[in-house]
Amino acid sequence: MHDMIKDAVNDMNSALEISKSKKDVSDVVDTISDLSTPDATRLGMNFKKFPLGCDLTEIVVGTCASDLTKDELIENCILADMIGASIHVCAYAFADIAEAHNMTGIDVIRKVRAETDVPIDLDHFGRYGAMRFPPEIVKCPGQCYNEGPPFVGCPRNRIHARLMDKEEAAVDERDDWVKCSSSVAINVTSAQGGEGHAAPLEEAEEIANLAKEYGKGVEAIMFIGDGYDDLITGFQKALELGADVFVLEGGPFNKSSDRLDSFAKAVAMARILVPGKIVGTNGAYEDECRVGLRAGLNAIITGFPKNHHGYMCGYSPGTARKGNFGLPRVIKIIKEELKQGLTNVPIQRGELEALARAIKVVGPENVYPQRIGEFTVGDAHWAVVPNSPIYENVKVERTIQGIHETMTGSSAALIGGRFVSWALARELNNDVDEIIISDADPWVEKVTVDILSEELQPNVIGASSDDIKASENADHTIITATIPGLVTRISGKLDGSITLI
Repeated sequence: MHDMIKDAVNDMNSALEISKSKKDVSDVVDTISDLSTPDATRLGMNFKKFPLGCDLTEIVVGTCASDLTKDELIENCILADMIGASIHVCAYAFADIAEAHNMTGIDVIRKVRAETDVPIDLDHFGRYGAMRFPPEIVKCPGQCYNEGPPFVGCPRNRIHARLMDKEEAAVDERDDWVKCSSSVAINVTSAQGGEGHAAPLEEAEEIANLAKEYGKGVEAIMFIGDGYDDLITGFQKALELGADVFVLEGGPFNKSSDRLDSFAKAVAMARILVPGKIVGTNGAYEDECRVGLRAGLNAIITGFPKNHHGYMCGYSPGTARKGNFGLPRVIKIIKEELKQGLTNVPIQRGELEALARAIKVVGPENVYPQRIGEFTVGDAHWAVVPNSPIYENVKVERTIQGIHETMTGSSAALIGGRFVSWALARELNNDVDEIIISDADPWVEKVTVDILSEELQPNVIGASSDDIKASENADHTIITATIPGLVTRISGKLDGSITLI
């Protein structure tokens, strides 16, 4: 594995083999720790490429704070929904707002769910439901982030105090919070020496199991810590608890002697290890955000004014403080660091709807964590999005099952080499003799052909990114894209092609 990881810096075939292999956390951390920062950065970005990882970049938005009114919270959520950003729910703040308005916490989250359709990401959630904290915590001005590293404990010695009586009194609501959500965050930092910052690991395990019981995605939050031993512990615990997504917290919780080197390498390590192919950060100074994005970071959690994520990402010591509106700053940072490709950077509502359509075409039962060979069909999004109203709201013309039922002939050209084509090819496995794959990205076309050839009966061949050639040599042509503009552009040059949307 050591040599393969080094080779994968410049060789995508080695990266592909690593993705197929069983990975040891210590080996991955050891090997990447020995790389130069530029090599680790290149490696991480290689593992962001399809199908090794999720190649989308997105923002997740904290919309709530304990001192907001209910109307302010709903308005923030509507704006996040409009731009297609998942809503990050700090459960304690929802519960505080509910209490101030003589409501229950579950009533507030249901109100948000009724007004929006983007995924809801549930955080600060414990064994009894929404965590509850005393005023001196919920009114924290972000002193640790403003002062900067190294973190040696809460500057005011008040983490992790909880109002357990309030939590226990609302235990009957607990499962309904999870049912309203698309994903649930757990915190493994107590295993990294952060006992004063997070709930005990046993509680995280309970919540991870509860999320899985209801089919929700699981995110594991961990510190960068010392950049070595702490990461090994964090990754191991996240994997043991069945996390789909890894969320790395830097800022004052990055205690490495070389902060930026460690943050970039942590992202590269996570890219290789994360089961659901998505790596995010919930807390990273501006310079950490930038090196993380260059190393393959997928998501940055940010926030509206008063929400603590509003200052935890994109700012620097001395400027990170409660009241910051992190969302526009993080968008600017992402746009400066990454080039736009087939999708917007960061993705917007159009891409989220396209993703929802793709999953509806394939069927949630056929995607992540389901596999074709050694690769999951989709990433953690493909488990999270079906648990959001946006999935119900999008429309498709056909599903892969519908195409299968009407297909005649011995060959099919699939235009697009991503996950919809994978699932469709598997659906047609016993019905055609030949499947032709055409994708504008030669790498995507190549790996799709290689992976499907190993697993399916038909002869699977590539078309050298020539859609017209693929179509002319097949009995049926199916355009597997679910982005409307792309579908229109491709179908305009392929007479008689079948579209899915």
